[in-house]
Amino acid sequence: MCGIIGYCGQKPAVPIIIEALKRLEYRGYDSAGVASLSDGRLLIRKDAGKVDEVIQKHNLASLPGNVAIGHTRWATHGGVTQLNAHPHSDCGGRIAVVHNGIVENNQQLRQELTKLGHKFTSETDSEVIPHLIEDELKSGCSLEQAVLNIAPKLEGSYAFLVMAPDNPAKIVGTRRNNPLIVGINATDYYVSSDALAFSQYTNQVMGLGDNEVVMLTQEGVQFFDPKGNKLAKQVRKLDQSWAESHKGGYQHFMLKEIMEQAQMLGQTACQDGKTFTKIALDILRANQVIITACGTSRYAALVGRYLFSKVGKKFCDVIMASEFGYFADSVDKNTIVIAVSQSGETADIIEGVKAARDNGAQVISIINRPNSILADLSHQVIYLNCGAEIAVAATKTFLSQLAIFYLLSFSMVDAFDEATAKLASLNGEITRVLDWNKSELIKLSQNLKDKNDFYYIARGINFAIASEGALKLKEISYAHAEGMPAGELKHGTLALIEPGTPVVVICPADYTFSETLSNAIEAKSRGAYIIGVSDKESEVYDSWIKLPKVDELLYPMVAVVPLQLLAYYLAVNRGCDPDKPRNLAKSVTVK
Repeated sequence: MCGIIGYCGQKPAVPIIIEALKRLEYRGYDSAGVASLSDGRLLIRKDAGKVDEVIQKHNLASLPGNVAIGHTRWATHGGVTQLNAHPHSDCGGRIAVVHNGIVENNQQLRQELTKLGHKFTSETDSEVIPHLIEDELKSGCSLEQAVLNIAPKLEGSYAFLVMAPDNPAKIVGTRRNNPLIVGINATDYYVSSDALAFSQYTNQVMGLGDNEVVMLTQEGVQFFDPKGNKLAKQVRKLDQSWAESHKGGYQHFMLKEIMEQAQMLGQTACQDGKTFTKIALDILRANQVIITACGTSRYAALVGRYLFSKVGKKFCDVIMASEFGYFADSVDKNTIVIAVSQSGETADIIEGVKAARDNGAQVISIINRPNSILADLSHQVIYLNCGAEIAVAATKTFLSQLAIFYLLSFSMVDAFDEATAKLASLNGEITRVLDWNKSELIKLSQNLKDKNDFYYIARGINFAIASEGALKLKEISYAHAEGMPAGELKHGTLALIEPGTPVVVICPADYTFSETLSNAIEAKSRGAYIIGVSDKESEVYDSWIKLPKVDELLYPMVAVVPLQLLAYYLAVNRGCDPDKPRNLAKSVTVK
């Protein structure tokens, strides 16, 4: 949700924090701020706006010191204002805190602290944390002990960092159900909600468990359990692909991530066949299989459900992660839960997985980000291997998720090698789709940029692609878009079709072709502007997005790519930033 970063070492801290904030901006870009320690002074600069705007406005690079923390905000409590930006401080301005997550009992804590004489300056839940720490420090506690003392008083999920000039050259952090990871490199020490923030400096990382506390000093890093006992941690290596966060010459990260999908698909398909066969057999043996996911990942799961049924003859259900908890009573030791999450830190998924584990279920996760909370909670983890995805709207991770479900379904019939070969052949087809349709999509987006209602229809395995195509469009262009099974068009939505209404019809020449085309004709007869996405041209189409002829189970992978590109060009033509859509964040770590 928000991005937090801390550095403690021998180098000037703020330039490192600034670079990290730019890498973290995809997690929150409403506001930003930095706090540094220098010569016994706590220096805080923060404001509403994008990171570069705040850097320039407050000359952040001029802040001195070798210890600093920083924050990029995605607002939950309180509006987007300078006062609500992080870091937050205490009454005396001697404590700085950056926070990710939600303190659910903040109103109660605020009332109690106000009665004790504390003065609040923001509307945020986060501000209670420095005030709580203030009282602990007044009683003579060290900073790390203060954090240990107040953490049990906070309800909800959170990760935060704190520093104070009375405890110089020290950063203390803790977490609960929100990510926090430590990086080390010789005499430099980092802590962040995302290893991407410091991955250009080190690939040596250490995780922090729920309710554990970490203390960074210029001499090293120490970990403590919730009772204050010291902990030993193992160093893990971070995949160096996560150090890459440049646009590669493209105007936006989203365009770069769309265009690199053909190359990325080979990386995703490079999996261990024996592991996939074992997981597939576990799925086949299970009495009940549930896939849980949110947003784009849920649409990938819907394709996965179809593949499991069609290829493996195994029925499973897909449940939205935010609703999964309401079905927890039916989960038991004979259940396999497949959790799909790009980040591995989505709050709704984490909560559902914990409940499933408590009921004895086996958890298999499909994740992109390494060193995640979800990975630690899972019995088996499958990584997408497609590198960091910076744009808020998922593109390459969606395609990778489809590839993983394809591999799993074929592994159910002992055909893993056949699946990898078919995926390998798809690389050229994805490149061809992009080459064939780029100019048509640019032209189409210019013609449709003033339209505010779009409908996407398809049948069978392609239905989820209609929903994903609609989601991409509304995420980044702010136009209303709706995806649905083509057969449902006449059960209500047809009443909304007016002359010129764009209807995107995903209609490959497979078993769904004739019926889907009939639904397109129904819409066209009401004046709809029909955009056909197919390998077979038709006079019904007012505009044709051309697909290559592929195996019918692979159509979702080639069909979604031009829909991503259409959404991108529409967003740009409507004057929107496709990398940072309003009100949205890459990782949703609050419920």
